[in-house]
Formats: sequence, C-alpha cells, structure tokens
Amino acid sequence: MDSHVFKGKWNQLKGEAKKQWGKLTDDDLDVIDGEKDKLVGKLQERYGHTKEAAEEEYTSWGRSHRD
Repeated sequence: MDSHVFKGKWNQLKGEAKKQWGKLTDDDLDVIDGEKDKLVGKLQERYGHTKEAAEEEYTSWGRSHRD
C-alpha cells in the first residue's frame, strides 16, 4: 500500500491493524498515525521482528486492505 494512501486511510485501518497485531496498544496506534515506518518499528518492538520481517508483514497486510 502506498504510504500516502496508508496515511490517508489510517483512521479506517486502525481497527484492522489492532485485529492483525493484538500486541499494539491504542497508544501505539496513535503514535503510528498512519506512518509506515512507525508501524514497522512498532512491529519490531512488540514482536521482536527484524526490520525485513516487519516490512514483509506490513506489505502482506497492506495488500489485503487495498480497495
């Protein structure tokens, strides 16, 4: 998902992100604020993923949430 589209749809996608990654808190989601790099960083932090694994998860999740 393009980062501009992600940022624009963040409020709609927050709930889906919470379902996908239950370890992310509401505060995490507020901090992420639709920024891909922040989401990837939080995935690394909460799940212990490498940057590459976190980006792969984001990419896979983003594909499933395209219009």
